[in-house]
Amino acid sequence: MIKIIRSHERFHADAGWLSANWHFSFDYYHDPENMSFGPLRVFNDDTIAPRSGFGMHPHREMEIVTYVISGELEHQDSTGNRGVLRAGDLQRMSAGTGIRHSEVNPSATEPLRLCQIWILPAVPGLPPSYEERHFDRAERLGRLLPVVSPGTAEPGAAEPGTMRLHQDTTFYVCSLDSGAQVEHRAQNGRRAYLFVISGEVTLNGETLAGGDQARITGVPDLAIQAREPAELILIDLP
Repeated sequence: MIKIIRSHERFHADAGWLSANWHFSFDYYHDPENMSFGPLRVFNDDTIAPRSGFGMHPHREMEIVTYVISGELEHQDSTGNRGVLRAGDLQRMSAGTGIRHSEVNPSATEPLRLCQIWILPAVPGLPPSYEERHFDRAERLGRLLPVVSPGTAEPGAAEPGTMRLHQDTTFYVCSLDSGAQVEHRAQNGRRAYLFVISGEVTLNGETLAGGDQARITGVPDLAIQAREPAELILIDLP
């Protein structure tokens, strides 16, 4: 089954400094029929105004992946990590037993757009950990590029070239020129989650535009073709 949820069907929250589209129940938005998709618990598509953001706040027992689409993200956390991420950068933070962090748009003029995705960990009680990495458009052009994959607490345990995730889940990012196609084959019993960041594609013949998502179960073979230049995230889930 492929369940498509259009951009306008997402829950939209507007705090002035923050324009957020929440794919699942989050904060004050609660829908018992829309809590998660396998271990995928949160998928937020956020635009943060200049000189705005989230101050220090805590997390526990969650794998948090942040993908910067445009603008700059200034990160600081209680384990000593600090820096600025830019378009094409991904960040993986395992909250584990507890971590505090802040997320701020440091620019005085440019908005920041990011996707933040929370995955329930397979094992509780892990120590907090952090990784960040840049992936050029050339690396993901015309292919589903794995960027986060299952691993353990040991460095290098994930798929080479990716950041590690403490769950049986793989993240792919992709850039497609008009007419280009990529394919994904899932093992039996697994799910897939596709989000169109921008552009327009067909998924097994069904059209999806920027902001649309597809929740896929029981369909092992996926063909994604760009009708115009597009940017995508695909998550392979148990």
